[in-house]
Amino acid sequence: MSDVSIPSPSDTGSGTRPARTAAVIPAAGRGVRLGPGAPKALRALNGTPMLVHAVRAMAASRAVSLVVVVAPPDGAAEVKSMLDAHALPDRTDFLVVPGGESRQESVRLGLEALPPGYDVVLVHDAARPLVPVDTVDAVIEAVRDGAPAVVPALPLADTVKEVEPAGAPGTPEPVVATPERARLRAVQTPQGFDRATLVRAHETVTGAVTDDAGMIEQLGVPVVAVPGHEEAFKVTRPLDLVLAEAVLARRRLNDGF
Repeated sequence: MSDVSIPSPSDTGSGTRPARTAAVIPAAGRGVRLGPGAPKALRALNGTPMLVHAVRAMAASRAVSLVVVVAPPDGAAEVKSMLDAHALPDRTDFLVVPGGESRQESVRLGLEALPPGYDVVLVHDAARPLVPVDTVDAVIEAVRDGAPAVVPALPLADTVKEVEPAGAPGTPEPVVATPERARLRAVQTPQGFDRATLVRAHETVTGAVTDDAGMIEQLGVPVVAVPGHEEAFKVTRPLDLVLAEAVLARRRLNDGF
């Protein structure tokens, strides 16, 4: 693992295809909905920090040759030591950089740490530790085929209501609309981007956003969706940890994971 200079793809030697895809994992948040304790990304899942699972999920794709982990501002050394203590693929380089006060700032700092030559950038939530490699590869392939921004997404199983937010927590909320469910998708990560487009978005979009694809939309640049996967769910609440442990147990039984 490296936390200093990473060779650009053009320096990887003759006779090999240049590495062109990097992944940025913002992991600087505290994850308050999981309760007190370590930051969410550092919580153990089957005895291994969620962040390590997320890093391995990105590195499982042979197209990803660099993973940049954006750590809590005061925790970069701790995160680097943690990654050093776990087995990670030799073919992938790893870089740990300090993050910012917001997710948007942390992604920007991760982008700034990328060396030249990586034209496709994935942005992946550390709290989605179990995304299958086929989903990662599908996002990368869609960007390489010309889409400037790609999100993995799933159809919604539940009917969705638009409401007028309540003035106080726990009070009834008036329903104002029922969107057509067939047109709605639940978006996951990794989200994939043409690097230049993502950099431009982070340089020009200053308002609050919930994901990087939303920034691209504000530029007026098209975003496309590819099929997501039910195992790419976000671990946000304690019950999600139980579900994630069950997925890992099934993988051990069926796939030797």
